[in-house]
Order: sequence, then C-alpha cells, then structure tokens
Amino acid sequence: MKILKHIALASSLLTLSSCKEFLKENPTGFITPSSNVSSVKVARAYANAGYANLQGLLAGQASSYGGNTWNLLEFMTGKANSDLGQTGFINFENLSYNNTSFYVDTWWLQLYQGVGACNLAIQSIPTINASGLTDAQKTNMLAEAHTLRALYYFFLVRMYGAVPSVTAVPTDLNLNLPRTPAKDIYDKIIIPDLLTAEASTLPWQDNTGKVSMGMVESLLADVYLTYAGAAINGGAQYYAESAKRSLNVIQKGGYTLFPNYTDMINPANKNTGEFIFQVQYAASVPSTNPLTALTIPNYSGISKYSDEYGSVYPTPEFIKSFPAGDKRVQEKQFFYTSYPSIKTGQTVTFKNTYIYKWFDVNAVTNTAKSDLNYTIYRLADVYLMYAEASNRAEGAPNANAISYVNKIRARANLAPIGALSQTAFEQEVWLQRYFELCFENKMWFDMIRTRKVHNDVTGNWDSFVGHKTVFGATFTEKNLLFPVPKQESDVNPNLLPNNTGF
Repeated sequence: MKILKHIALASSLLTLSSCKEFLKENPTGFITPSSNVSSVKVARAYANAGYANLQGLLAGQASSYGGNTWNLLEFMTGKANSDLGQTGFINFENLSYNNTSFYVDTWWLQLYQGVGACNLAIQSIPTINASGLTDAQKTNMLAEAHTLRALYYFFLVRMYGAVPSVTAVPTDLNLNLPRTPAKDIYDKIIIPDLLTAEASTLPWQDNTGKVSMGMVESLLADVYLTYAGAAINGGAQYYAESAKRSLNVIQKGGYTLFPNYTDMINPANKNTGEFIFQVQYAASVPSTNPLTALTIPNYSGISKYSDEYGSVYPTPEFIKSFPAGDKRVQEKQFFYTSYPSIKTGQTVTFKNTYIYKWFDVNAVTNTAKSDLNYTIYRLADVYLMYAEASNRAEGAPNANAISYVNKIRARANLAPIGALSQTAFEQEVWLQRYFELCFENKMWFDMIRTRKVHNDVTGNWDSFVGHKTVFGATFTEKNLLFPVPKQESDVNPNLLPNNTGF
C-alpha cells in the first residue's frame, strides 16, 4: 500500500529538527529504525517526530490554488462557500465528490505518516539507555507518542471508518493490509493509547506546545463522547467517561477563557490561557500558518499577501442563524465585512462576510507570514463536551453543565439559560458548539456523531440523512464517510470494497 511504503521508507526517517520552540535542534543527521544511537536528544527527537504531521492538518493540496486539507471539513458542512472554483469546492457543494477528489487523499497520507512516526517513537524510546534519561522521562515521551497516535487514528476512523491497523514499524514490504473495523481501532489502539498516556506524569499544561495531561484528557473526553454516539453507539457509560475527563481538565488544568475573542489571534497568547493543545507554527517558511491567506477575501487588496484566496467563508444563512446581539458575529470578532486597503488606506467593503478567526494583523499588514498556531482543543470546547456528556450520562443538566454553557454565552453577550429539559439543553449545547467552534474543523464531526444538522433557515435540528443544504444538495448515508482514496486502493486491493456509495 502506497502510504505504508511512505511510513516504512520515508516518514520513519527522523531528522533531529522539527517545528517551533520545543523542536529547536539544527539538523545534524538522520535516524533510521536500524540506527544504534543512545542519548537524551535522540529520545526527544523520536518523540518530537510525532508532531510533524500535525501541520498536515492544514497541508496544501497538490494541483490546487488556495486549497488546503482544512477546507474539506468546512466544505462538507454545507455552511461554507468559496471564492475559488479551483479548490474543488463545487464537488463538495453538490456532494458529487469521489475517491479522486481533492483533499481526501492528502488527509489519508498525512495521518498515516503521523502514525508511522509515532510507531517508531513507541518502538524505539524504550530501547534507549542514556545517561540522564530517566524512566519517568521515557514514560512521558511515550505518553506523547501514544496520544498523538491516538489523535491521528481518531481522525482516520471518523473520516474513513474501517482503516488498516498499523501499530509497528514495518519490517518488509508486504504492506497490503486489510481494513480493520472502526470499533476495533477504538478498542485496540485509540482508547488504550490514551489510557496509557493518562497513567503518565505529564504536566497539566505545556506552554511550549507539547502534549500535556490537559491534551490527553481533552482528547479522551472527545473520544468517549464520539464512541458513545454514532457510528459506534458504544453505550451510555461512555458519556460518563467523557464527562469525567472533561471535568478533570476544567478543574485541574488551570485553563481560563480569554476575555476577548481577539485574544485568540494574538500570537503572544499561543499555548496559554484557553488553549489546551495547538499545532505549532512560526513566521518562517515552510512552517508559516496558511489559514490567514486562505481566508482573506479573494484579491481584495487588504494585505501584503500576493495571494488572497478567499477559499472558505460562511454562508449568509449561517451568519443569520446567530441570535440577536451575539458578540461572535459582530464585526472583527469571529467574522468581518471590511478592512482598509493596504495601498490606499481606504476601507474596502467585501461582497460577503469573511472569517476573522485566523486574521493575523502583523502578517496581513507587514510580513505576509503568519505564526498563529492552529488549535486542536481549547477550554470552550471542553466546557461544551462536559455539558453534553454529563447531560446524557445523568439524564438532565447539572449545575456545573449549566454554568459552563453560561460562561460561553456570557462572553458572547447572551443572557444565561435557566432550567431546561435534557433534550432542550442538549440542543442548546449543540448550537453553542456550532457558533463557538465554527470553522475550527469541529462541526462536521459533530454532525456525524449526533446524526443531526442545524437547519439555518428553519432553526430546526434536521436528521443528517435527508438534510438539504442551502446549496440544494441532500445528505445521504454515502456522506457519513469519505471514500478510501483511489491511489491507495489501486495499489492495495485489500482496501476494497470502498465505503458505501463509492
């Protein structure tokens, strides 16, 4: 299988350098699975390698203009539009995408390369006996690798369903592995990996960007919440497990909501405050964050970027679905509608509303290189995971759950909620997830696990299957999973049959 050859031959080669603060070593050579090396730096290099493919979550798509993997999960919601036909948007707008469409193959490639790097770390770190490297340090480095492998597989099973189980570095080129059911991937890889990491002594926070206990517990809360819902339908007890982990983060992690939404686009706040775990970026090629340019209105002339892509922006219906007075939809909070021209200083008014969540002022006006991090988990997300999971586990919202939802509403200048039924409270949580976490690659996964879609026109919660988007396309069973990429199934027939409808 093509991707597994990459794992064996390419991505398992570890350079002693990687991205940002905690990966500062200059390249001094390469480490292969057969290398005989033993030092603290080498152990750290193995652990660091697992982080590299996180940047693949925003990777550029070959043969596209303004196309990055991030686009896929926003296009699919039916709540995003695009200025660029070249990004393949039309195929997702009308749901005519297939196993050769943009992004589907790049996600698969990046995720399995990440798995490969983590497998090498998990295999190699225990064998290193170096002066100054303690058993506790090894345990924590392994916890990082197990957590990252769980994260990569968590994306894989939610996107593709049954996928090959790869938990060791290949020793030969017999790589035509079959697909393993998603539930088995959860039971045998994702959850055990996270329980292993949970038993470590990782700190609750890490402001250099490494995996912390806050990340471990946030991811485990998300995994259990997803496992309890569709498509696994694991059982009510997993809602309780999810609530337990998210409450741990809230009560023990020391994280706090930022007072202002714009605090989240201040580079000085990276890896602090509300942020639990982020993909690290720096204002230097190739590690500059691509989302600023991707979300600037197409050729609007407001920035130093030569390319202003306008790849993704919200539909008018989504913007109108926010409640009256919601601060998040006010100008230059989560969105914006105008900005001064970089040449004349005169205000440019856009034809649409665009995303401000990734607006790096210094990059736009000065450097054209954004070093904003990309957030995987932040406290607001964990508040809402706890609210949803505890409500399901206990049959009604408890005082903490109501309080956490009201903290999010208060920042949005919305009135607090009072006593609600279990169903009404759940729908309020879902709605706050839509508004608070929009365009953070969360909404599509929420739609899949709840099998519900908020209808921005009627205000109802539609069943996923049968929901008609504002573009006139209707979700079917086919759309619950992405297809296995053709370039993978062509070289590994064991990946077939493909997912329903492909």
